[in-house]
Amino acid sequence: MAADGTIVVVIGAAPLHPRAVAAAPAGALVIAADGGLDHARAAELEPALLVGDLDSISPGGLAWAEANAEIARHPADKALTDTELALAAAAARDPRHVVVLAGVPTPLDRLDHLLAAVGALGGPVTAETSVEAWFGDQHVHVIRPGPARPLRAAPRTTFSLLALHGPCRGVTVSGARWPLTDFDLDAVAGIGVSNETSAAGAPLSVSVGDGVLTLIFPGAPGGTT
Repeated sequence: MAADGTIVVVIGAAPLHPRAVAAAPAGALVIAADGGLDHARAAELEPALLVGDLDSISPGGLAWAEANAEIARHPADKALTDTELALAAAAARDPRHVVVLAGVPTPLDRLDHLLAAVGALGGPVTAETSVEAWFGDQHVHVIRPGPARPLRAAPRTTFSLLALHGPCRGVTVSGARWPLTDFDLDAVAGIGVSNETSAAGAPLSVSVGDGVLTLIFPGAPGGTT
């Protein structure tokens, strides 16, 4: 993993956006989920581990992995998605931070795959590490109970808060056009959609008392500090 304790996980069935590639720290351990290896290599990222049932990787990508990487091959009849398997492999290495990079096909052919991948970010396997992801150029953060999470973004940047894993209690947001204080957010409720960072440039800060909160910058600048 990188000197700062970051592991990069590459998933998805499409090329990575340049902003996603730029989010991969130099020297970070790269884990690829199945065909994500082809897109990692196209972005000049070299996975050290390939995980999955290997039904979507190219023959050339598989040949490269057999010569250059560790392979954890799983049967096609499995209970976990390749994304979940890759996240579990990352978590087993006890990282401080995980960055997931995903290409998103256009047009989107499998909404179920995309929803499952976003949901996997906040699953129990990553409970002990911080997680962020890029789906195309859209930036996602998983926020769990604990100290307020500071995030940086330009003034009036759109962001959304979604309780994708069940209700979130005690949601507090400052530095936003519509702040919240100790708010209870119902599962997948629309009230958290399309907020904005402060026009005055006040720093954005988000916390949750109970539950797993997903923050999304939909194609807008954003990142943890």
